[in-house]
Amino acid sequence: MELKTLCHIKTPFKDKFGIPRQSGLIPEATGILTFPKNNFHKECLRGLDGFSHIWLSFIFHKVLSEGERSLVRPPRLGGKEKMGVWATRSPHRPNHLGLTVVKLLKIVEIDKTIQVHVGGVDLLDGTPIVDIKPYVPYCDSIEASSAWVPKPEDVFKPKISWIEGLRESIKEEEAVLIEKVLEQDPRPSAQKIDKESYTFNIFNYEVRFKNGSSEFLVISIEKIMNGNP
Repeated sequence: MELKTLCHIKTPFKDKFGIPRQSGLIPEATGILTFPKNNFHKECLRGLDGFSHIWLSFIFHKVLSEGERSLVRPPRLGGKEKMGVWATRSPHRPNHLGLTVVKLLKIVEIDKTIQVHVGGVDLLDGTPIVDIKPYVPYCDSIEASSAWVPKPEDVFKPKISWIEGLRESIKEEEAVLIEKVLEQDPRPSAQKIDKESYTFNIFNYEVRFKNGSSEFLVISIEKIMNGNP
């Protein structure tokens, strides 16, 4: 069976570093799914706007060339202990398929397209979407155990500060999302004290922040032009 890509989602996240480890952790992280405005897509989307959340099935397209793995090292375990790939959310799966739930913000028609706007995304910009389903609380939300995965409230959240005047150089919504990303501590678990600073790409910026045990300091933001800052 050959999977058909429905669309490629547009998000602020331009590389893996900085993407929330799960959906919903950063409600301000939004995405847009764009479809040609025709009868087929109008019919496919009919009734979807009645749901508050939707499931997105997608492909981990950036790791296709890396193949599959039976054992992986989850970041939440410090990147040292191994787990079976089916006991994790790792992208290195036999079919490289992912599943995420996002908040449905709105469905709008713009020019010759239909746009589905979603919030709380944890997907790389350009990720191929292969299916959409409504989130149904009575059967999709159940009481369950999550083994080794920590609860959000148990995860360390650093204080965020900025070099004077830097935050004001960008839009408020951009600054807020950068702060939310840093609050999730995007550093690789096994390398948290290895570097003095880290960089990540978001929107059209390369953001650099200074590493600290309890505080991150945003020290530079450079506009990316043609893939280079």
